[in-house]
Amino acid sequence: MADLVSIIMPSYNTALFISQSIRSVQSQTYQNWELIIVDDCSTDDTDDIVKPYLADIRIKYFKNEKNSGAAVSRNFALREAKGKWIAFLDSDDLWHPQKLARQISFMENSCCHFSYTCYGEINEDSTPRNVLVFGPKRITKAVMYAYCWPGCLTVMYDAGVVGLVQIEDIKKNNDYAMWLKACKKADCYLLKENLASYRKRIGSISNHSYMALIKWHYKLFRDAEYSGSK
Repeated sequence: MADLVSIIMPSYNTALFISQSIRSVQSQTYQNWELIIVDDCSTDDTDDIVKPYLADIRIKYFKNEKNSGAAVSRNFALREAKGKWIAFLDSDDLWHPQKLARQISFMENSCCHFSYTCYGEINEDSTPRNVLVFGPKRITKAVMYAYCWPGCLTVMYDAGVVGLVQIEDIKKNNDYAMWLKACKKADCYLLKENLASYRKRIGSISNHSYMALIKWHYKLFRDAEYSGSK
């Protein structure tokens, strides 16, 4: 039997997009997965949008008791995960249908335990931006510390090797904090195929100023990596 994939999806006020994200999971050619959605007290119609999808028993929907941020949501989902493989998809991004199948095949054939893929960018209306994002073929711990190469929507790792990842409650760069912990257990390898679509939204962190990004990067290393919880 194919190994189970646990897909981690935090959500917050993405009622306009989460339906597309869920359908992109349901459209996977690799069908042995569980989708763990953790909603962070959305104030829009996210609950109503997600409800019909819960007829699919592979989809699990949880809600935080209070608005807590993506780090807390991801930590909870990771504790709930039961799969050999852990994958990540934010509630406004999309996967291509072959994403899971191609990545698992790559990891099994390469005997690697941590990987990422290329991805393309789309606008809020799902129009392609003709931007392809990728990074080095192999990311060691030192390379990962220099820069956050993997796009969250493309990452997969073997939970049996990496273990349970739990990160500090930081508001920005919390996906980077996860990769910094994972790369202590396994190098990260690139599958150089475009298998996902990242939605470039107005007001996203990637649109913030260079100085703001530097401040968040400093806070990540101070609070997450050197807090005594390595």
